[in-house]
Amino acid sequence: MTETITFNDLGLSEGVLAGLRAVGYETPSPIQAATIPLLLEGRDVVGLAQTGTGKTAAFALPVLSNLDPYETKRPQALVLAPTRELAIQVCEAFEKYAAQLPNIRVLPIYGGSAYGPQLTALKRGVHIVVGTPGRIMDHLDKGTLDLSELRFLVLDEADEMLSMGFAEDIETILATTPEEKQVALFSATMPRQIKALTGQYLRNPKEVQVKSKTATAANITQRYLMVSYPQKLDALTRILEVENFEAMIVFARTKSETDTLAEKLRARGYAAAAINGDIAQNQREKTVNQLKDGSLDILVATDVAARGLDVERISHVVNYDLPTDVESYVHRIGRTGRAGRSGDAISFVTPRERWLLKAIEKHTRSTPAEMQLPSVDEVNATRLNRFDEGITNVLAEKEKISFFRDVVAHYVSENDVPELEVAAALAAMLHGEEPLLLEPEPVRPQRQSRDRDDRNSERGERSNRAGAARTNDRGDGQPMASYKIQVGKRHKVEPRMIVGALANEGGLRRADFGNISIRPDFSVVELPADLPQEVFDALAQTRISGKLIELAPDRGAPNRRTGERFQDRPARKPRRKD
Repeated sequence: MTETITFNDLGLSEGVLAGLRAVGYETPSPIQAATIPLLLEGRDVVGLAQTGTGKTAAFALPVLSNLDPYETKRPQALVLAPTRELAIQVCEAFEKYAAQLPNIRVLPIYGGSAYGPQLTALKRGVHIVVGTPGRIMDHLDKGTLDLSELRFLVLDEADEMLSMGFAEDIETILATTPEEKQVALFSATMPRQIKALTGQYLRNPKEVQVKSKTATAANITQRYLMVSYPQKLDALTRILEVENFEAMIVFARTKSETDTLAEKLRARGYAAAAINGDIAQNQREKTVNQLKDGSLDILVATDVAARGLDVERISHVVNYDLPTDVESYVHRIGRTGRAGRSGDAISFVTPRERWLLKAIEKHTRSTPAEMQLPSVDEVNATRLNRFDEGITNVLAEKEKISFFRDVVAHYVSENDVPELEVAAALAAMLHGEEPLLLEPEPVRPQRQSRDRDDRNSERGERSNRAGAARTNDRGDGQPMASYKIQVGKRHKVEPRMIVGALANEGGLRRADFGNISIRPDFSVVELPADLPQEVFDALAQTRISGKLIELAPDRGAPNRRTGERFQDRPARKPRRKD
């Protein structure tokens, strides 16, 4: 029988091992067992592994073991990641593993966040920088990030970074860092560009390849809902109203979120409680027992707190916050569908988390079905059905209602009020101030009639001359407008690079893109006409091929007589529609 390898066998420092013990990690994954000893020896490594195989710990643990905690003037390690979400995830992992180490400072650097806190942290000194290539390039150009003492460089999800158009930035960063650094490159695939990078910038790298065997149970129905972060609570409340569930686990990413969400669910009348790493063991056991005996219906939990939880009556799992690795997703939804029963898993996916959903689909070999947010009519129909069932159940208890029948009869005779009116008054008294039904959703105004459009055509033309984006309808009811970005053919831009940068940094969906026209010095992109101000703000510092894109509404075609574009003023950004 093969002897089980533990983290104690890999040569990690005692401080790192203490951090692993604190989070309950004992056995390394295959990529970790194969990669950690090589990195501790100082070897350059190319790791070929899918998302969710434990790559973050595979490079984070050896980096932390070899750091000098007393050298804080310049970063000793740099991790490049394709997206801000992955950068945040990697940064949080470093902080978790370094919890027992003295004064380790980790700094996330990514587009869309303020420069001030980043500059302050860099001046104070950090050990590890985790960032996206575009924002790292910004700091290098400004001279605010000094990598002259860098000892470790990690390229995480390298193939994804290249597909998003970061090849030039990555090569620039690699070329400007010390030659004697140790490099670890992790990728799901090995395309030609990855081979070229490893051949040019890695020294005699050792290749480690691990295939994921992750799969989900066939008896679990998987669905997902596209939803923005502020809509999550309302979405969860509606799902709870229309789904026929027995007991449910709602997974949140942080301890504070579990407490807050459980409190909000209790305020809405649900029997909910939170468990997380701060909950004492006796309280955890009490809460789990309440879930088992039916006195509690909803458990809001973190991944760590729900580990090993086995309650048969859990019919649903909701990923309120989508996990950032596939293994966690599989473990989460495995809390339902126990003992041969069927189960349901629902995941909330924000626009910026589409890449996580794709990774889950690919590596679990399953395709969650997209669901729609339950409508007001569906919620109201469910409430009325539940109200009817309640009346039916009480009517079946003859002895229980006999006394109240006499009470109502006395009131009717004394006050000369119809029995139906008394029943309605009792229902209202029982229900309280909260209305039984939701208000109808506001109806969006219809497009103006042809006559009104004709009457306003001159005004619309003046609006175009004033710098508003040109609009059209691509045929599916989605009004589109033309927007201009300041990168073109001479910057070696391709459509996939534009889509990747705008979708990642601006939270746009693939369906939001129309035609893309790449000109010599700029490009014109069709996007939704009602693009909110938040998208412009998120893309303010976005670069493609190292150049700021400067997204703005396209100001229209040149004037044929003068060759000049309408108006000299900069175009206004579209106002946000509330």
